[in-house]
Amino acid sequence: MQTMQVRKLDHVNIHTANVDRMVEWYDRVLGMRAGDRPPFPFPGAWLYCGGEPTVHLVGVAKQPETSGLQLEHFAFSAVGLKDFLARLQEHKVRYDARKVPRSDGVQINVWDPDGNHIHIDFEGAETAGVEFKDVDATAMAR
Repeated sequence: MQTMQVRKLDHVNIHTANVDRMVEWYDRVLGMRAGDRPPFPFPGAWLYCGGEPTVHLVGVAKQPETSGLQLEHFAFSAVGLKDFLARLQEHKVRYDARKVPRSDGVQINVWDPDGNHIHIDFEGAETAGVEFKDVDATAMAR
């Protein structure tokens, strides 16, 4: 008998009254295309990261109110830092860029049209020579 082990995050599910706007933003800013989705009896879209449906949008009539415990952010690892920064600037997308302490990692923080916080992580040689502020650990504590 094999012991159960969590291996990776499969997807994030977001309820939104702005499905079309969210699909357009994830495509334009993050390059995540809408793709195949089962014929659920409610509106929505699945956005793909490579060949995997990673962000599931569920269409609702009214934007959900926030209360109680909430997800602070979700993150993607990526390559192509300079291209991504140029894309953000071209599309006038607000972002916050930070170095990860004691590593060669860089986090680019963005917020989708519904205000969900996403950070895109870049590592390695492509971050060399790119200067950013250090990650503020107190901003992550709640």
